[in-house]
Amino acid sequence: MPLLIIIPHNYNPSSSSPRSTVLAKYISRNTINTLRVLSFRFYAKNTNKVVSIIRAMSTILHLNGIDNGSDNKNAGDCDRLLSPAAMANQIPLSSRAEKTVRAAREACANVISGIDDRLIVVVGPCSIHDPEQALVYARKLKACLGLFPDLVILMRSYFEKPRTTVGWKGLINDPELNGTFQIQNGLFTARKLLKDLTDLGLPLAIELLDTFSPQYLSDFISWGAIGARTTESQPHREIASKNLHSVGFKNGTDGSISVAIDAMKSASSPHSFIGMNRDGVASIVRTEGNPSVHVVLRGGAKGPNYSEAHVAQSIKSIYKQLPDKHPSIMIDCSHGNSEKDHRNQPKVVHSICEQLKAGNPFISGVMIESNINEGRQDLPSKGPVGLKYGVSITDACINFETTLTVLEKLQEAVVQRRKLVEGLSEDTKFLVASNLLSVHFE
Repeated sequence: MPLLIIIPHNYNPSSSSPRSTVLAKYISRNTINTLRVLSFRFYAKNTNKVVSIIRAMSTILHLNGIDNGSDNKNAGDCDRLLSPAAMANQIPLSSRAEKTVRAAREACANVISGIDDRLIVVVGPCSIHDPEQALVYARKLKACLGLFPDLVILMRSYFEKPRTTVGWKGLINDPELNGTFQIQNGLFTARKLLKDLTDLGLPLAIELLDTFSPQYLSDFISWGAIGARTTESQPHREIASKNLHSVGFKNGTDGSISVAIDAMKSASSPHSFIGMNRDGVASIVRTEGNPSVHVVLRGGAKGPNYSEAHVAQSIKSIYKQLPDKHPSIMIDCSHGNSEKDHRNQPKVVHSICEQLKAGNPFISGVMIESNINEGRQDLPSKGPVGLKYGVSITDACINFETTLTVLEKLQEAVVQRRKLVEGLSEDTKFLVASNLLSVHFE
């Protein structure tokens, strides 16, 4: 329903006059955000009359059920976003990127199901705050992929960050890093960067923090994570059930694995729910379920959970509740497992390598927080001026040189695991692993 707004010829929205302020308020809050607006100049002697007209029109629209939430004192303005389809048309997936995405999705699914004995490695910045620096990191990572043929390496490309209270929520939410929240620009920036990264031939991983933003980015993604704070969330489980890429569910913040296993059950099942289609229209979404889901051990309030004993117990729990699934485990080397000290990540990797060398076939992947330079820094309240180059503004990361060292160790460990179980039947491998982990599968 179009709405005709009458604007006096001398109206100046930047004016500080009371009449201009009142008029601007009614135009922005009561009309523009909910209706297609046609505005033109009209000579009026009294601005107050125009305000009265707008008031009357707003009342009529409200009575007819067209309301933008202006009665909600806690609601601010709402700005329309470009639809996912429209944004994809402006920043399309190239044929090379499509091949990269498809190949990595297939590889991840095969590793998680136990078909492929390689190791998935999700490595990269805790969060991306500077696209140019992300590209520098990506080129360095891409240049060394050939050194690690037994690792399925995906660059961590996180644009959204969960906050315990408040803080910078990521590049999509605040791309200028200054509290201006230019979210549409953030989506464009994120999609453009994903295009640039996949055009390099580098597969990518993200966290599915928001239930809408994946619609704008998912065609570039080869693996996704559901974080510890959202693993129990039904909407996130529903979104995961429709993803074409593998999804890892992290254990709860208390360290419990049961919520992640419940999430696996849910996401691998069909769902019908209210969502958004590619045209940005509210829709009934129906899914078939995602068979490629798994657990991510990330530690918790009670401490790390990457040890052989923790891994064994996790495998047993998955097998008991989901006996038809390969009990695939990914281990996050950061967060609770590093006890929030990035310098502990190589220690976690060492433990994982020892378990791999011993023949554990159920460790399917690792996550590593890595950047050009090590550590972290706070984002200044006034914006990104003065930030150190290549240093995280969220969780602390290891530097790229240390990253290469841990990748070399993981590559060696996977090769040794393969040699240990080479020639054994699948049943024998499973029996060896059961005995190795002292796990008795009833």
